Amino acid sequence: MSRSRAMTSKPAASQTPETILIYSCGETIGDGLFKLPFLKDLRTRFPEAQITWLAGLGPSMYAGPLAPVVSPLLDEVITEAGIGDDMNHILPWGSRPLDGRHFDLVIDTQITLRRTLSVRRIRHRRFISACASYWLSDARPTAAQKPGRHLLKNLTLLLDLAAPERMALAHKGPIDVVAPEYTALAAELLPHGPVYIGIAPGAGDKVKVWPEANFLAVAKEQVAKGRTPVFFAGPEEAAKVPEWRAAVPEALFPEWNRTDNQSHLKGPVLAMALAGRLHAALANDSGTGHMMATGGAPLVSLFSKHNPAKYAPSAVRLKIVDAKDYGGKDPELIPVVDVIGAMETMTERMVCGPSA
Repeated sequence: MSRSRAMTSKPAASQTPETILIYSCGETIGDGLFKLPFLKDLRTRFPEAQITWLAGLGPSMYAGPLAPVVSPLLDEVITEAGIGDDMNHILPWGSRPLDGRHFDLVIDTQITLRRTLSVRRIRHRRFISACASYWLSDARPTAAQKPGRHLLKNLTLLLDLAAPERMALAHKGPIDVVAPEYTALAAELLPHGPVYIGIAPGAGDKVKVWPEANFLAVAKEQVAKGRTPVFFAGPEEAAKVPEWRAAVPEALFPEWNRTDNQSHLKGPVLAMALAGRLHAALANDSGTGHMMATGGAPLVSLFSKHNPAKYAPSAVRLKIVDAKDYGGKDPELIPVVDVIGAMETMTERMVCGPSA
């Protein structure tokens, strides 16, 4: 993916980069959504820069299903480039990665030394990396900028080091990654009126899935309170949709059996647009949970295997319910009654208003 961006010439001594390279190993859907606030922050700080995303070792969903989402944020996405594990790139007499291309700023988002050494040989003016306690970086955190546990906060710290003067202040307005046609379709599929509660029972990693029967119990509780459950089901859950319909006939499945004439509008972007119509949502620690958070839904997120201190989604309002608080990493340990309570608190706040 590439797109030209108007540039204005700057003095050689300017600290504002015109070309930026971000290195990662690659992104799944969940990874890509998790990093999306970082991309938005990056574009906000550097609105005129030509930004290249380099997935050095694998594929990236930024070149796949998430391409429409990142189109305002990235100008170029390079995937499976073989950069990060090739010793020929590390050795001083070896070939330089990316055929010698030069960037004003290179930000390395991972911390494996051999990969950082390889990425650092991409021609650059400034290099920012947390690897080896920032030893290879051209800027290091101050005592007041101590790295934290949450991965997204540490990515933000890399941007703070790259743009210490907070160039974000010069950018006008927030960046909306959901195109207007998706927002309009979501309003048709979930029209104004009902109190919509998102229910996302799936996850790519089945070890992180709360029992399906529990999600159905929560959905039925929402119906009993006069609310409308809205189920989010990806391709992996397609076979379950008829069962869920039968179990909760009052529920909506806006991504399935559509009758509109815009079938080309689908996938993660539509899920994010639909999330913007929700009063609250419930999801496993999953890509769909990150879609809901990105779309603006207040979220109850169920954690088990992973540490929410590192991986919690960036939701406008977030409540974590963690299996580890109940004695282990098995999601079945999470009581239905506690999740219903968390959903009730979230929903009442959003329906009645933040001051209620």
